[in-house]
Amino acid sequence: MALEQAARGLSPQDQALARELAFGVTRLRGRLDHRLSARVDRGLEALHATVLNVLRLATYELFEMGGVPAYATVSQGVEAVRAAGQPRAAGFVNAVLRRMADDAKAARDTSGADGFPALRDDPAAHLAIWGSHPRWLVERWLARWPAADVARLVVVDNQVPPLTLVPLDPDLDRAIERWQQAGFEARVAGAGSGAVEVVGASPMQALQTVPSFVQDQAAAWVGAYAAVPQGARAADLCAAPGGKAMYLARSAAWVVAADPSAKRLALVAQNRDRTGLPLHLVQADAAHVALRDLDVVLVDAPCTGTGTLRRHPDARWRLTPDAPEHMAGIQLRLLRGAADAVAPGGLLVYSTCTLESEENDAVVEAFLAERDDFVVEPPASVQAPIDEKGYLRVLPQQTGTDGAFAARLRRR
Repeated sequence: MALEQAARGLSPQDQALARELAFGVTRLRGRLDHRLSARVDRGLEALHATVLNVLRLATYELFEMGGVPAYATVSQGVEAVRAAGQPRAAGFVNAVLRRMADDAKAARDTSGADGFPALRDDPAAHLAIWGSHPRWLVERWLARWPAADVARLVVVDNQVPPLTLVPLDPDLDRAIERWQQAGFEARVAGAGSGAVEVVGASPMQALQTVPSFVQDQAAAWVGAYAAVPQGARAADLCAAPGGKAMYLARSAAWVVAADPSAKRLALVAQNRDRTGLPLHLVQADAAHVALRDLDVVLVDAPCTGTGTLRRHPDARWRLTPDAPEHMAGIQLRLLRGAADAVAPGGLLVYSTCTLESEENDAVVEAFLAERDDFVVEPPASVQAPIDEKGYLRVLPQQTGTDGAFAARLRRR
């Protein structure tokens, strides 16, 4: 990851600060740019990219972080543009940040959202600007859900996700006790998901304390929903970085973990070697996989990822309005190819981490219209958010987690 490479060599404290700034500025870019626009007369689009990013970083510090004196933030901003090769902008940056420091002080004395469109008056503008999401995406969500639900979704997207892990041992009480004995807080995350939230530990500390793998409870619910029979022969055909494949391997006899990218398969190999789970790695495209007669096949398809924007805040700014429809074509192609790997009587599980119906319901329904030998069959006794169609549907505004979708299909 670019951030990890850039922060290499920094102290742990400075690495944490760099991560907070990078992720925070990316999450709240829309909000920060609105504040800056009021103090930059010529418009943000006229600024050099380096100057704009320094202003965003400093504005985030002033408005969203405590403990850093305003004068220090202003001074650091000026020095940063000089160090980045933009010395002629130093005076401009100094003037803008002094005004932003005054604005931040005033904001602390009010609600903090003064000068922004109100949710009750203009939901789309409020959620796009204060909520810091692309307007086209907000409008798409408002067409499906009430404004209060979309507001909650936006709030979840702008939160820092907790550390959640799935223990290899399904006895969660035993795993929680071990984490607690090590001095960390631990509690069940998402009833029925098999995941545990651990507080006060770094990922490495948590993994060293209890054999486990990092996975949000929404993704863990996909594994629970798949309900892999004990001793099954399974495959995850879009496996990297390996979380869902490892979940399947907790009950399957063995799992083929396939992915078209050798680089990403290396991540799966690292997780396999660390956990010792029976994963067999294959570089392959799910649309043309040579496997046959498997008991369970999972297609965790590439998608727009709109259910995981709190983990990947940059994705919201990279997506375009045509992305869901474009991805749906790829997803249907993968599902068609994977279906032939399923044995008669076996299971095909399709999953995504997107909230968009074109990539979820529409893909499954298009597939079922072509293949009448498959039928939706939700698991009989799994505690998970399963809707009236039998699909797993995890909505962040309802669960406070990532979003996820899955359809469990039985081959007749």
